[in-house]
Amino acid sequence: METLTTKPAAELGNEPFMFAADLDAYSTRMKAAKAVREMEGQDRAGQARAELIKRLSEPVAVTPEKVHEITQTLLHKLRIAAEQGQKELLVMRFPNLMCSDKGRAINNAEAGWPETLTGRPRQAYEFWRERLHPAGYGLKAMIVDWPDGVPGDVGLFLTWEPKRG
Repeated sequence: METLTTKPAAELGNEPFMFAADLDAYSTRMKAAKAVREMEGQDRAGQARAELIKRLSEPVAVTPEKVHEITQTLLHKLRIAAEQGQKELLVMRFPNLMCSDKGRAINNAEAGWPETLTGRPRQAYEFWRERLHPAGYGLKAMIVDWPDGVPGDVGLFLTWEPKRG
């Protein structure tokens, strides 16, 4: 516990003790320190988000090696999901700023939502369209978080359902 030096410390037994009147100033200082820590954390989070957006804006070179790497990683994750009885898998999460309309079409389930994707999310959609859709996989997009009540990150989910009939 902190001992303030504005007045001589009260004694409680043999231990120095804060005066009750000093608690308000102590509380104010603690709140201010917490606010500074939160602001610093928000600054770091904002910088990390900006770096992520920059990285996701740069397309990936689609080489046979990269396609193999993506396919093997995805296959591993799909097997685990299937073993757990799941029917969908989150394959990509990205800031809504990677959509030309900030996720509005996705949030409203509009038919043309894929046209709003940019950068690597667009490449992920094209990978699904060209390679996974013909194999029977579906793709679902939705807003996956709502910071302060506004649309936040977008999730792309690979889906599969057994054929009935």
